[in-house]
Amino acid sequence: MVRPRGAVMPATCIASEGSNSMNPFIDIAQYMPHGMCLLWQPWLITLWAGSDLLIFLSYMAIPIALLTVLKKRGDIPHRGLIVLFASFILLCGLTHLMGIVTLWQPIYPYVGILKLATGIVSMITALVLFRLIPTLVSLPSPAHLREVNEQLRAEAAAHEATLASLESKVEQRTEELNELNTRLAVQAREAVHRSRNLLSVVSSLASQSARGATSMDDFLTSFHGRVGSLADATALVVSEGKQSVGDLRAIIDKQLEPLIHAVPDQVRISGTSFPITAEAAQQLSLALHELATNAQKYFLPRSADGIVEISWDVHAGPDELQAFDLVWREHGGEAIDVDFARGDREGFGSKLLNRIVPAMLKGEATRSFEMDSFTYRLIVPLDAVAASVNDDQEEGLAARLVDRSFGIA
Repeated sequence: MVRPRGAVMPATCIASEGSNSMNPFIDIAQYMPHGMCLLWQPWLITLWAGSDLLIFLSYMAIPIALLTVLKKRGDIPHRGLIVLFASFILLCGLTHLMGIVTLWQPIYPYVGILKLATGIVSMITALVLFRLIPTLVSLPSPAHLREVNEQLRAEAAAHEATLASLESKVEQRTEELNELNTRLAVQAREAVHRSRNLLSVVSSLASQSARGATSMDDFLTSFHGRVGSLADATALVVSEGKQSVGDLRAIIDKQLEPLIHAVPDQVRISGTSFPITAEAAQQLSLALHELATNAQKYFLPRSADGIVEISWDVHAGPDELQAFDLVWREHGGEAIDVDFARGDREGFGSKLLNRIVPAMLKGEATRSFEMDSFTYRLIVPLDAVAASVNDDQEEGLAARLVDRSFGIA
């Protein structure tokens, strides 16, 4: 069949006349290249091949980018879907490459196989995508993720602030506990020291009471009375959980309790109460016990109307320092035999009042006898008697700290 020169080819590309191959899949020579359908127009061939080339290059770059991201980010969800998309795009790019080849080589059977593979992968990708729509829709948006991240940052900052506060409190509590342990160690040593001193005082009382006693009953009476006064003073000091502070008025009332019960109308006590040290409580208790015992023995039995006055005050001493002034006065009874009261023989009770107690408290004592009165005066530095209220408060704070720290309170 002869076509006129310059005749246009039909819309459908047909094989050359006389081609009658029995294997159209292998024998591709029976097909015409696609360029014949484009009449081999250079501009149209360039447009067709150039467009397919750009599409092919882009479709090759996109799968490479997706697979690179998958390789570097192992936490991306639904990795299989991304692999399907990469495969689908890669196959689409190959079909466009084959479109360029078919312009000159009619490999239509192979292009058909490639398109079939592309269609199968495309269908699988579409099915998987539709099944994952609910999951993909439920994924949080970037704005929501930013909001959640901001909340997490705020919570992290709050936790860090709380942790810093806790660390500061733990450090402060550790310092307090270290200070408390130091104070407790000092108090333990002080308790041992006071116990030794107290035993020494008891031993001295026993020796001196025995030396001045005329009989065993006399010794036991005086010794038991003096030791009892020490015991009462110690009990009052620790009665409220305070290891080094006692109340002056309570100690005086305790030591004069037998005297007050015997002659309540003849005992008068006046003075301001304040905390005193344990040592001062012991020494004052011994002095008051001796004075009360002597009053019961010698003054009150012969003076039915006699008065025993006990008073104390704080004032400036000779060295312009604060001094504690205790006065014991017996008066209003019968005339006192001054020479007998003064006497030439000084017993242990007199030594206790005139020498031992003043020496222990770093002060001085005086006795004066008149025709109808007896006065004993003890003046000592205030800092040798008065306890520091701040120290007492610190000890109480230390005790409460131990209670709170170890779950006692």
